[in-house]
Amino acid sequence: MPRVEAAQRLVLKIGSALLVDAAGLRSDWLAGLAADVAAARKRGSDVVLVSSGSIALGRRVLGLPAGPLPLEQSQAAAAVGQIQLARAYQEVLAPHGVTTAQVLVTLEDTDNRRRYLNSRATMETLLSMGVVPIVNENDTVATDEIRFGDNDRLAAQIAVTVAADQLILLSDVDGLYTANPKEDPTATRFDVVEHITPEIEAMAGDPISGLSKGGMKTKLMAAKTAVAGGCAMAIMEGSVPQPLLALAQGANCTWFLPEGDPQAARKRWIAAMKPRGEVMVDAGAVGALRAGKSLLPAGVVKVQGRFGRGEPVTISGPDGAVLGKGLVRYTAEEARKIARHRSGEIESILGYPGRAVLLHRDDMVIG
Repeated sequence: MPRVEAAQRLVLKIGSALLVDAAGLRSDWLAGLAADVAAARKRGSDVVLVSSGSIALGRRVLGLPAGPLPLEQSQAAAAVGQIQLARAYQEVLAPHGVTTAQVLVTLEDTDNRRRYLNSRATMETLLSMGVVPIVNENDTVATDEIRFGDNDRLAAQIAVTVAADQLILLSDVDGLYTANPKEDPTATRFDVVEHITPEIEAMAGDPISGLSKGGMKTKLMAAKTAVAGGCAMAIMEGSVPQPLLALAQGANCTWFLPEGDPQAARKRWIAAMKPRGEVMVDAGAVGALRAGKSLLPAGVVKVQGRFGRGEPVTISGPDGAVLGKGLVRYTAEEARKIARHRSGEIESILGYPGRAVLLHRDDMVIG
């Protein structure tokens, strides 16, 4: 059974119903969550918060009625509420010495390789600096009807993007049941789900809360994404003052067990891609790559093919033998220009600052 206190990288999803009630922002609950986050950081865990609540907060400020809103009003509410949401997190975490950052993304950002790499690089940099990113779906620029609950799936995508080992969905239910416990008193809760079968998926009922419309179906979709990426996921009732502390002390929840570890799952994903080009490296680079290092431009002797940033390429040695595969951080044209050059020369060659490595070790499969 996973233990939240042992998480190395933790993604925490907070639902609207936990943050906002009829009276507004639940400040006391948020303060308890901040204490949980600070304790996790003190243990050495990286923490990412994926938070709903911007529309719920914004609609109160704008005096919008309860229930579904037209797209334009939803976007306006999100724009107003996002400021309040970010400020609230900053104010409760700052006294603990925790720096926060606002990151607005969409599910599309994880589908496009270039945008995926940009998002991943930003998140990795923030986490390496000890910052807690506050992630939300960019509802203000949604091109179709905003669906509450997408943050469940977004949280799973973020967990896979940052190679988290645990994802916790704080919800208004304490786990997955055989049926809706509000309607069926005989419903029983699963402590652990090892495999998400069609029978398990059929048990997902309708949403319970009037503020969050995600329901169990989106949570199961999130679980499928997370566990396939090597990330354990838990669904728990999060309204208690310190939910992570409660989870560590044995609070009711449902754990979905991962398929392997996050890095191994990511490597499998990269290995399955069809390469768009080839990067040939010198003998020195071969040794560095086999030792687990990233590929610097100076070690590249030849670039073949046409590829864009974030696309897969084959990596070969000076004898033509294939070493592995990776996601390249430059286009083919840029890679040809900076090949054989030191990283410090990239800006003068391309005319703009570039990344120090051509292929990062986390984006490669060698051997």
